[in-house]
Amino acid sequence: MQKAGIAGTDVLLVVDVHNDFCTGGALGVPGGEELVRPINRLLHVFPHSVLTQDWHPAGHASFASVHLGRRPHETIEFAYGPQILWPDHCVQGTVGAAFHPDLDTDRAELVLRKGFHAGIDSYSAFFENDRATPTGLGGYLCERGFQRIFLCGLATGFCVAWSGLDARRQGFEVAVLIDACRAIDLHGPLQEAMKELSAAGAEIEESTALF
Repeated sequence: MQKAGIAGTDVLLVVDVHNDFCTGGALGVPGGEELVRPINRLLHVFPHSVLTQDWHPAGHASFASVHLGRRPHETIEFAYGPQILWPDHCVQGTVGAAFHPDLDTDRAELVLRKGFHAGIDSYSAFFENDRATPTGLGGYLCERGFQRIFLCGLATGFCVAWSGLDARRQGFEVAVLIDACRAIDLHGPLQEAMKELSAAGAEIEESTALF
C-alpha cells in the first residue's frame, strides 16, 4: 500500500543487493543481508521501483585477478582515471551475481544491469565509470515522469553514492535512505560520499519515517 508522503512521481531505486555483496560473498559488505527485510518493506510501500544488478563478464578489467602482481583493493590508472581493483564478483550467470534469494524482486518494474562492458567498471546506475557511457536509466525515469528518487542498497560509499550524485546532476530530487544502506569503507570514501551528496542537494533520511 502506498503511504502518505510518497507520490506517484517517486521511485525507489534498490542498488545491487546481490549474494556477492552479502556475508560470505566474494565482496561481502558487512551486514549486507540485513537490508533485505527493510528493503522488502520499502518495495511494498513504493508504487514504483527499479533494481540495479552488477553484471560483469568473466575477466572484467576491474578484477585484480587479471592484472599480474596486483591485489584486490589496490588502485591503478585506467584510461578514464583511478580504478580500484576488486575481487572477482558478480560474474554474469553465477550465484554471486544473483539477487539475494529473499529479496522481493517481483515488485520491481525494471531490472537494470550495469558493469557488462568488459573494460569499464560501473558504480553509478546512470553512467559507467568513464562518466560518458550511459546506462539508459536517466532516459527511462524521465520518460516515465519520475521526479524524486529514493535510494537504498549496497554499497553506500560507492554504487549508492555515485547513483545519487548522478541523479542530482540529471535534475532529479534525491533522498538516500541511510538505514537501508550498508557501506564497505575503503580509504574513507563513505564520509566523503556523504559530504558530496549533501553538497549536491541530496537528502539523507531514515526509511522508518516512511512507515
